[in-house]
Amino acid sequence: MKSIALVLTLLTSFYMNAQIEPKPSVDVRGEGVVTITPDQVTITVRVEHTGNNPKEVKQMNDRTVNEVFQFLKQAGIDSKYARTEYMNLSKNYDYNAKKYNYAANQSVSIQLKDLSKYETIMNGLLETGINRIDGIRFSSSKEAELQSEAQIKAIQNAKQKATEYASVLGQNIGKAVHISEFQNEATPRPMMRSAMVMDSNSESQTMAPGEMEIKVVVNVSFELN
Repeated sequence: MKSIALVLTLLTSFYMNAQIEPKPSVDVRGEGVVTITPDQVTITVRVEHTGNNPKEVKQMNDRTVNEVFQFLKQAGIDSKYARTEYMNLSKNYDYNAKKYNYAANQSVSIQLKDLSKYETIMNGLLETGINRIDGIRFSSSKEAELQSEAQIKAIQNAKQKATEYASVLGQNIGKAVHISEFQNEATPRPMMRSAMVMDSNSESQTMAPGEMEIKVVVNVSFELN
């Protein structure tokens, strides 16, 4: 009998819980945006050599790469701000010459904490014998702080939207019951504005860091009272 009573109690409890309707809620999307002028830049360069002898090709490439790192050391760039991104030695077939050749390449990225050093470092890298400049990426030393600021703004924006929607209906919002963030949208993106870096020996403009935009997007669900 006790077993039957327990089963009946559980079934009754389950039935009653099933009859409880979920609380009404309002779901909104909030955005937070923070902008700042970048104060750092990462330069990515490449050294490439080709030839018929793999050993010689690799040695030529290594000599140039060594010159790159020696130059950076002399320029006062800390070794932790320069790193090899990849190194490759490949064998390729030349269908016109009917023979194989070899290509060695190595990519190096250099992070500059001071944008005013850009021209000096770039000119020095070219003199070492690099073959390609694969690109530059601007960043800020305050990204973590700005990310937090953007997150707060996104939540505030979501709360404001929810409050406005509820007030039109003569209702109020309660506590937040769910928050989700879109990580892929919280990425700094360069915006071309008026900022620029000038060559220290001339009035020519060679780089425009502009402004960085850090954007955070959140979805928030508030109880609707």
